[in-house]
Amino acid sequence: MGRETLAAREYPSQVRKVLLVTLILNSIVALAKIFYGYVTNSLGMTSDGFHSFFDGISNVIGLFGVWIASHPPDEDHPYGHKKYETLFTIIIALMIFATCFQILKKVYLSFIEDHTTLVTRTSFFIMAVTMGVNVFVMRYEERKGKELGSHFLIADALHTKSDILASSAVITGLIFARFGMNQADTVVGIIITFFIARIGYKIIRDASSVLVDTVCIDTSAVEHVVHGMDGVRGCHNIRTRGQVNAVYLDLHVVVERKLTTEESHRIADRVEKKIKDEFPSVIDIIVHIEPELEQR
Repeated sequence: MGRETLAAREYPSQVRKVLLVTLILNSIVALAKIFYGYVTNSLGMTSDGFHSFFDGISNVIGLFGVWIASHPPDEDHPYGHKKYETLFTIIIALMIFATCFQILKKVYLSFIEDHTTLVTRTSFFIMAVTMGVNVFVMRYEERKGKELGSHFLIADALHTKSDILASSAVITGLIFARFGMNQADTVVGIIITFFIARIGYKIIRDASSVLVDTVCIDTSAVEHVVHGMDGVRGCHNIRTRGQVNAVYLDLHVVVERKLTTEESHRIADRVEKKIKDEFPSVIDIIVHIEPELEQR
């Protein structure tokens, strides 16, 4: 708690800043594609617009999730609230699957109804500009997500990546539709759904690894660091959990039998400090001291 770094204190505000920027850009992109998609009766463009709209909704959810996750530990949450960010990451994935359902619903209706797409130069212009904005948003979120160690920002960047893939498919569909193949626009809807669902699966897979306490850092590296310290005879049962920017670690450290409780405690303090120096993402450590076995 006392070792909380400046970067850790600034984490919520930094993530919120990124999300606000992407929220504004995603909203502009969504409105442009949805409006012109309806005007030209383009299933692909409209579906892509709703996908961008969900990008904006995920930014709002992210702002709320990061705010909750930034709360300090309390009586009911002694380990803090950081997993709320992971929980909201899964909500993004569920929203992605909801998008898939809506697109497939429109695809079905287009097959049973007369569907004609009006393709104009403006259609290509809007898709090209919005696609460029999405590329910027994806790279910006991905870079900041890696810098800050934010699962949510990385997941949201993947969500935006699905927009780029979808936009590429929409442009292809518009080209075919311009040559009279209107069903190509419908087929594009199916292709978009596949790419979106695939990204949703990846987000759930990565978020689930945090919720089920998958190993966060290389325990062999931790063992190597501890073994080289004075007074340490060995270490074992190294366990880690948490997420990239907030790792909880506990381990057993073997010391000489003749050491007093005070001396053993000092070694435990040095072990804790050394691990936190070598692995800045570790925010909490429990060191179990064990006496060295008597040699017979």
